Amino acid sequence: MTAFRMPAEWSEHEGCLMAWPTRVDLWDSVLDQVKGEYAQVARAIAEFEPVTMVAPPGHGDDARTWCGDGVHVVELPLDDSWFRDSAPLFVLDKDGRRAGVDFRFNAWGGKHHPYDADDRISRLLLDRLGVERIVSGMILEGGAITVDGEGTLITTEQCLLHPNRNPDMSRAEIEAELKNRLGVTKVIWLPYGGLLDTETDGHVDGVCAFAAPGKVVVSLPDDPAHPDHARMRANRAVLEVTTDAQGRPLEITDVPQTAYADVAGGKVEVSYLNYYVANGGVVVPVAGLPEDEDALTVIASAYPGRKVVGVRAAAVAYGGGGVHCITQQIPAASAACTAVSATSRPTA
Repeated sequence: MTAFRMPAEWSEHEGCLMAWPTRVDLWDSVLDQVKGEYAQVARAIAEFEPVTMVAPPGHGDDARTWCGDGVHVVELPLDDSWFRDSAPLFVLDKDGRRAGVDFRFNAWGGKHHPYDADDRISRLLLDRLGVERIVSGMILEGGAITVDGEGTLITTEQCLLHPNRNPDMSRAEIEAELKNRLGVTKVIWLPYGGLLDTETDGHVDGVCAFAAPGKVVVSLPDDPAHPDHARMRANRAVLEVTTDAQGRPLEITDVPQTAYADVAGGKVEVSYLNYYVANGGVVVPVAGLPEDEDALTVIASAYPGRKVVGVRAAAVAYGGGGVHCITQQIPAASAACTAVSATSRPTA
């Protein structure tokens, strides 16, 4: 059996996949606002790498109007618009050949219906891209994990051990499937995601991200009144005494800033940690507040040599996510493997 591994997000990308927001019962009065934010995110990423926006049949022209000519739009059946979680997780073998792991998707424990089209979207995308499909029977969203590409994966107990995902699998069995499908050798379990992250049950991409081998960025709210003030310190305490798969201690960059935005008559937290690492850049969700600049400066310190761009994402946060949640990178295959089929290009 060919050994594949999931590369780190900062590895070279062939492109980025996104899905156009259309679920009216989720977005309601902010649908136009969130379309504008998705389009801004797509255009920001397109400055660094090709972006393909997948829209449900009949919604392609709407996506093209909002996104402009710099974003490629295709139509495929969709239920929702969170490709970090429903799109395939791409892996590479030692020769740079690309495959996609198709984990099961159940809309974060059945929180939204229907979700059968989103459970099928990985297969449709892989068929369209001409990429080998690796099937897993385990339910897993991409936002629940972060990897360093060198054997280490970080996740949260709050999410992956939630009984609404894989109630018949033990922690050891879940860990074994992660190692088998994503090519990791060590899983670091943080106790907590965000307390208020009831939509995803505490995805790791709101609280921690690998920035380089042996280096992580973590949310560490400095306000004692923040609901995650103590919880994120508990996460940090785990990371302080943990080594990665290569035996390295972890260098930790703290993001103490937090931001809340007014959306649809209420306040939502915009997670600075929920950013996307593109070719040469980092696209970060911001709230339009003074705290944004300090947070961008901290994140830039963790990604030297990359241009850090803030994009307003308050309405995305209202829906339960951020920039990372609505994107999925396609890692670059080797030139020899890519040449085998022109359909392997993300804009095909």
